[in-house]
Amino acid sequence: MSLLEETLKQIRPLDAEEAWAADARLDSLTKPPGSLGYLEEIVRRYAAIRRDGSARKGRGAIAVFVADHGVAEAGVSAFPQAVTVEMLRNIAGGGAAISVLARRFGYELRTIDVGVKTDTSTAPFVGVTYRRVGAGTRNLLNEAAMTPEQTHRALDVGIEAARDLANAGVKLIGIGEMGIANSTSASALLAALCGLPPEVIVGRGTGLDDPGLRRKTEVVARALELHRSALGDPLGTLAALGGFEIAAMIGVCIGGAACNVPVVVDGFISTAGAAAAEKLSPGLFDHLFFGHRSAEGGHARVLELLKVRPILSLDMRLGEGTGAALAMNVIESALDLFHDMATFANAGVSGKVR
Repeated sequence: MSLLEETLKQIRPLDAEEAWAADARLDSLTKPPGSLGYLEEIVRRYAAIRRDGSARKGRGAIAVFVADHGVAEAGVSAFPQAVTVEMLRNIAGGGAAISVLARRFGYELRTIDVGVKTDTSTAPFVGVTYRRVGAGTRNLLNEAAMTPEQTHRALDVGIEAARDLANAGVKLIGIGEMGIANSTSASALLAALCGLPPEVIVGRGTGLDDPGLRRKTEVVARALELHRSALGDPLGTLAALGGFEIAAMIGVCIGGAACNVPVVVDGFISTAGAAAAEKLSPGLFDHLFFGHRSAEGGHARVLELLKVRPILSLDMRLGEGTGAALAMNVIESALDLFHDMATFANAGVSGKVR
């Protein structure tokens, strides 16, 4: 049995009784019932995922997966492919946006090279974990982006990362990514998985001008046509159109669910991974929190179609896990309210009478 098959078998439905236990405490707090809005639903679902009605808090961590894409050679990004390895160094060195937010909130930051074109593992960057599947994917305009073997290896990287974090006591995992041209791969995946046309999905990514946006949209349309026969199952779709870092994020979603650890999905590209994970394990969305509504492409349309609610909407489109980090802080704030507010009984405050 593969690690993927083994992990999928370990995923259980949410624990409704633990959600009810959390709900009972929420209703005992010194506030009108339901007055904390979606924060209360966050607490209930956190308790159900953790299978712990007391909703105990713990450490948070963010896993950022970095990889390159062969489709970059089609001119679908405003930035050169060399930026991927440069940002790998920047994230690990503490200079990226996600580095700042991880420090600000006290989250462990794991930066994982899962397939950057330039191999720095022989002179490793401090702070980078090397789990390389290859030196970038193949060009999805010519052939499947990944072989079946590479697809499973990248999924395993994510599953193992989730297990490692859970075993280390992490109670909340955020996922993020970096890789030039990966919004093209994510657009193709979401178009295939959600049945939406490329022109609805494709966005400007790193800042494409109008001709660049048209070119990127055409690339996605051509890729969908080329790989039409492979799009009948989730793994075939992922291999044809995906990327190493997207597959690794899918692995974290699945591994987190198996370990009863909530996973916070970042933005557009992470959502492509989450959508594929849901296809592999229907009902998996219950185990995930969607961090924010990105301004990239058709992310808002996709979230609506998937019937999931983002925690934040800040017009961000950076990636790296930045939206996930901010949303994790909201989740932790909800848990602080749950644990630290007084109850009507111990505060001597009268409860509702009519």
